[in-house]
Amino acid sequence: MSAAEGPDADLSTDERAALELIRETRGIHQSELWKELDISSRKGSRIAESLVEQTLIRREETVYQGHNTYFLMPTARDLDFSLLMAGDMLSPFIGEEEVDPRSDAFSQWLMNLAYEEY
Repeated sequence: MSAAEGPDADLSTDERAALELIRETRGIHQSELWKELDISSRKGSRIAESLVEQTLIRREETVYQGHNTYFLMPTARDLDFSLLMAGDMLSPFIGEEEVDPRSDAFSQWLMNLAYEEY
């Protein structure tokens, strides 16, 4: 599926830029979003509300640099968990403090990844 066919295909140029920034940063304060995009706070607020309504981002109230604002985060549906998988095996790095890259679990996961059919 190309980007034009995805769930965010109907977004305006500004909404697409905002969503991309939120995804890249894995979360940003709304007051920083409009500064980064060089748009007014009013327009930034409307964009954030639109993305929330489309369930592309989540928005939580917070205080940042002494001011009430929102923290904007990508929704879980935007995360690609397939990158953690090799066939039906979850990466052995998930949840481990230290992983030995020479371990059998890691070797098996890599082999599954290498031989996956596309």
